[in-house]
Amino acid sequence: MADSDIQTAVTRALEDAPDRNFTETVDLAINLRDLDLNEPSNRVDESVVLPSGTGQETQIVVIAEGETAVRAEEVADRVLSEDDVADLDDDEAKDLADETQFFIAEEAMMQDIARYLGTILGPRGKMPDPLSPDDDVVETVNRLKNTVQIRSRDRRTFHTRVGAEDMDAEDIAENIDVILRRLHADLEKGPQNIDTVYVKTTMGPSVEVA
Repeated sequence: MADSDIQTAVTRALEDAPDRNFTETVDLAINLRDLDLNEPSNRVDESVVLPSGTGQETQIVVIAEGETAVRAEEVADRVLSEDDVADLDDDEAKDLADETQFFIAEEAMMQDIARYLGTILGPRGKMPDPLSPDDDVVETVNRLKNTVQIRSRDRRTFHTRVGAEDMDAEDIAENIDVILRRLHADLEKGPQNIDTVYVKTTMGPSVEVA
């Protein structure tokens, strides 16, 4: 169960959110300290599965052939063959990268995908997750639907989605708790490398969590 302070902050953020005619996302802003982020090994770059889900649609593209492609059709937003990837022009590839949260590709195709899409997906941190012959593509896609990327790059402040405003505060707090625990485990000095944490809806005011 999440810390009561986290749940209190989430409840306040939801209550303070202005009424809108769309469902806002709930985001976490994390401010780091005492880290040299010019050194790549100090940067945060993690995939975290949220126990309560993201509360939003997560666009997933699978690049595969044969039976894997057929099975992926059941769950992925789009399935591309290697020929499809080769046929994408730069504008189409950029649009695809911008509208897709996660790419998955069969291991044997990774080298060719790097050749075709590496310069577009690489800088966006969206190179495909490799799918080995033993991996279940349906299971992998379903897991990624509840996954967010937490990535600082070289910035002290970064953001990640932790839910949607129509979710229960307790569920959003559980998601935040999982992210903070992961950061505490991964950062060099654990909690001491985190300066402040804020939660907010898309258009709402920020509420301090920690």
